[in-house]
Amino acid sequence: MKQSKLLLIAVITFSFYACDKSDELEIDKLTGTYIGSLSNTNLKSALAEGHGSDDATADVDHMGDGQIKVHCYSADFDTTIILDYYHNNDSVMVCLAGNDFSKIYGHMKGEGHMSGGMMGDMRGDETEWMHHKDDEHQDGDEHFGGFHPGSETFEYTFIMPEGYMKFKGQKH
Repeated sequence: MKQSKLLLIAVITFSFYACDKSDELEIDKLTGTYIGSLSNTNLKSALAEGHGSDDATADVDHMGDGQIKVHCYSADFDTTIILDYYHNNDSVMVCLAGNDFSKIYGHMKGEGHMSGGMMGDMRGDETEWMHHKDDEHQDGDEHFGGFHPGSETFEYTFIMPEGYMKFKGQKH
């Protein structure tokens, strides 16, 4: 009886530790340096001719509490943003954080229709991303990128005063 209690405690402890570690391993797969290109999506004709693209780098750092910092730069571009990240099956999607979120979507996070942004009311068939979109967004809200850990790629469209800059890169 005592052995089965010890085994049960060990299994429960390992389960909590394994869950914690898997999230750390997942974020470790995302963080790092991505080498790729930036394209000005407003210059469709220039892109068709092979112009409007620039060698670029995106450095991704974990900030804690489901957030990352992305510093994207090239010869003519340099910006840093904070993004929230959400698991979505075999990808990880990102969404603007803080004031940037409210500027784009017209309300602060936490003013969602059900839980005020809490993940505690997720249904069993929902991914974190599905839940985020359901609680924090309206139909038609635009989203700007994410990670594909299997291929170690990252894409993000930066909203700039002069238009959109799209980064596509491979983890280095």
